[in-house]
This record gives sequence, structure tokens and C-alpha cells, in this order.
Amino acid sequence: MAKLHDAPESSSADSVAALLTGPPIPSCMIVVPCYNEYARLQSERFLDFARLNDAVHFLFVNDGSKDNTLQKLLDLHSQLPEQIHVLDLKQNGGKAEAVRAGMLVAIDQYRPSTVGFWDADLATPLNIIPEFITILHANAQLRMVFGARVRLLGHRIRRRAIRHYLGRIFASVVSLVLRLPIYDTQCGAKLFLVTPELSQVLGAKFLSKWVFDVEILARYIAYHQGDVSYLSEVIYEAPLNSWEDVAGSKVGPSDFFKAFIDTFRIYRKYLLPLKRV
Repeated sequence: MAKLHDAPESSSADSVAALLTGPPIPSCMIVVPCYNEYARLQSERFLDFARLNDAVHFLFVNDGSKDNTLQKLLDLHSQLPEQIHVLDLKQNGGKAEAVRAGMLVAIDQYRPSTVGFWDADLATPLNIIPEFITILHANAQLRMVFGARVRLLGHRIRRRAIRHYLGRIFASVVSLVLRLPIYDTQCGAKLFLVTPELSQVLGAKFLSKWVFDVEILARYIAYHQGDVSYLSEVIYEAPLNSWEDVAGSKVGPSDFFKAFIDTFRIYRKYLLPLKRV
């Protein structure tokens, strides 16, 4: 039976992973960052999905929540201890570090073949996960599958207008900065093939608390010395059939403007030095 341990304030791979022991190796582990999600977390949906998909495990990361989120996560773990695991970070460090800590623990301790992260509000339905896994393993070149919220006829993409248009502006800026024609960097549904390269990309703390998705891509570009064509070949953006803007999101319109600042900081740290070489 998996044991629950408290994570230290540091979120380094060694210090966090060393405190966990795990069950049999899952083929896929999904990290779910949680901060004050007690009222929104739909436990039964996670349990129902996990029972039907025993190769998919979940690692819920409690990011120093002030409400009863941790207790709800412990209850989830108690009902399905072989598939649902909990990492408790005592201090709130932001979504970026919660995801990074969770992914490092997943990779180092549980050793799945694929690892990803999913928003706790289930704006992206869980039934998309098997589709992502199939896509990732169907093409030997692929290393990442990202959900893309594309408004197409026959697709149920329900997003507030202001978030949609601000998101499109932000995505256009990111595409220019990264020189990568990516449609949607900020969808909270992503899956990665576990490789030594991924562990290295996740090795250091993120600059940004929110647009860490962009920072991951910038780190990959820096890792490959500016070869953007590599990412074009290994990333697949999967248009989602369903996505819903769930009430209670912690991201507001003002955060989009902070995201532009963080994108500039990411560019300056990872990409600008490549132009000087």
C-alpha cells in the first residue's frame, strides 16, 4: 500500500522523491496540482475513471492548501491506494512548482513510461487521457501531446469570450517568441514520454508561477541549442472535443498581463543567450 509522506519545503527531485515509496509501476501517471480545491474537486469522477483505467495512476499534489483539500485527497487515496497517491507540500509555492515537484516524484519514484499533468477542475475531461496515451505511443517520434482548445464545429469548447481572445493574443506572442507555431500553450492537459531529457528540463525551479508551460518549451529549445525544428517534430497538439471554463478559476484577466512579463523573462533567460553564441 502506498504511503503518504509530507514533502519538505524544497521541491528538488532528490529531497522529495526520497521520501516516497510506491506501488507497482504504472504505465502513466497524471499529476494533479491542488490549491484550495476542496469545494471543486470531483472525487467520484477521478475514482470512476481510475477504476476503469488501471494503467493510469494519479499523483495529487497538495500545494499548501488552507482549506480541507488535503483531507479530501487522503480520502481519495484511502479508497484506491494502488492508483491514487498524494504528495503534501507544506508551503504554497504556486502551480508551477507543484507540477514540477509532482512530475519529478512521479518520474524518479514510480517510473511510469508517460507522465503528465491535468487541471483539478476537470475542465478537460479525464476520458481524453487514453486518447493522449494512444497518440503518444502510435508515433515513435513524438515526445509530448498537448491539449488544444480549438473552437471547431461539433466540438464543445466553452470558454469565456474575454479569456478566449486574451488567450489567442498570448498564444500568438508566444509563437513569435519561441518561433514555434503552437496554438495553445496554456491548456492544463499535457502528457510527456518519460526520457532523461525531460528530467533535465524539469531539474531547476521555474521562473514563472503560471506560464511554466512556455518555460518548459523554452528549456527544450535551449537544450537543443535553439533547434526549434526538433520541437515541431516531437509535439502533437490534439484538438479537444470538450473543454469547459469551470467557475472558480484562480486565473483572472490581470494574470494574462503578468504572463506577458513572464514570457519576456523566459525569453531573456533561455532564448536570448542563444543569439549571442
